[in-house]
Amino acid sequence: MKLFVTGISTEVGKTVASAIVVEALHADYWKPVQAGDLGNSDSHKIESYISNTKTVIHPNSYALQTPMSPHAAADIDGITIDLEKIVPPETNNHLVIEGAGGLLVPLNDTDTIFDLIQPDYKVIVVSRHYLGSINHTLLTLEKLRKKDVKVGIIFSGDEHPTTEEIILKKSRVAFLGRINEEPNFNKEVIRKYAEQLKLALESF
Repeated sequence: MKLFVTGISTEVGKTVASAIVVEALHADYWKPVQAGDLGNSDSHKIESYISNTKTVIHPNSYALQTPMSPHAAADIDGITIDLEKIVPPETNNHLVIEGAGGLLVPLNDTDTIFDLIQPDYKVIVVSRHYLGSINHTLLTLEKLRKKDVKVGIIFSGDEHPTTEEIILKKSRVAFLGRINEEPNFNKEVIRKYAEQLKLALESF
């Protein structure tokens, strides 16, 4: 199973959600494009969050120096991101693939994160409540319908029932669970959520 984790925007909890999914399934992890903070990248964070010994963290296809949209970070590095060079790693394990920002974040002049999603992927959308998040979530889910892939949603942050209920009612996607606001995330907290979401993820 290949699970692609995307968000409705940046800073909505994709990496924490990815860590929980990785830990729940003892899956491999791959971040195709990392932009910025290469000394403490999302791959490093996943490694620090998980407890299992089965997970393999695969190298980025592109590791860019500047914390910006990938197309802009690549331009600063003097390169152009080539979609054909972003090849999923070979593995017999489940694979969790973490996107960058939202679906329409540009990789170059023509391709976006959306174009990384293959027909055999299942997609997990991470949604976090803020003013405008209902619109951002429903637009993301509507865009994914064009891929004809199976889609599930994880809510992160403080619970907001009216927001979550209307999103689930209008989209009718699979609800996989929620990740509450926590003082900090560490191996123990990640493991707790992995146990909570394990059944939903295995049957997704």
